[in-house]
Amino acid sequence: MSENTVTRADLSEAVYEEVGLSRNESAELVESVLDEIADALVRGEPVKISSFGSFAVRQKGQRVGRNPKTGEEVPILPRKVLVFRASHVLKDHINKGFVAPRDAS
Repeated sequence: MSENTVTRADLSEAVYEEVGLSRNESAELVESVLDEIADALVRGEPVKISSFGSFAVRQKGQRVGRNPKTGEEVPILPRKVLVFRASHVLKDHINKGFVAPRDAS
């Protein structure tokens, strides 16, 4: 598996090459899209991107956890977590060409 990470700069460069905007305009467009996604999630709105997936913020309640070193019970406070659910189109695209190993029987 590759250890390369796609960055904002990579996304901006892809927009620059594909759309033909200037590099500055491409960077501003990427920032604008990411800001809009983040702002919607902060407002508690789900974000659905067709053929890609959906993002949502979920509230998790308080629960009791355990310190793995000491075994001591500690409360885990309520918090919000970001969840992403990939679309079937994205899952199929990722798995395209993936061949499962055959059983050696």
